[in-house]
Amino acid sequence: MQRGRGLAKEYAGKVQKRAGRLLGSERTEADGRALELAGRSERTRAEAKERAKGRIQEVAGRVQEKVGRTIGDDETEVKGTLRRAKGRIRRKANE
Repeated sequence: MQRGRGLAKEYAGKVQKRAGRLLGSERTEADGRALELAGRSERTRAEAKERAKGRIQEVAGRVQEKVGRTIGDDETEVKGTLRRAKGRIRRKANE
């Protein structure tokens, strides 16, 4: 959700910056650039947070998988494998 908001701010800032250039307004252009950078920062922060969550999910899945294998519980092992895969997907989606 924050990733989307950051992206929206970033694009709104780009539009405002270009409008400022077209109108010859340095202030509007500067405000647009500031909004663009704030949006980029928000998006980047959200992506980093999601990558970290994905990595944690991967590690937890790997542990769950190994526990299931160790105790001979196929269901736990499969759930761990699935959890690890979901974590990898989450991490890759936010690179």
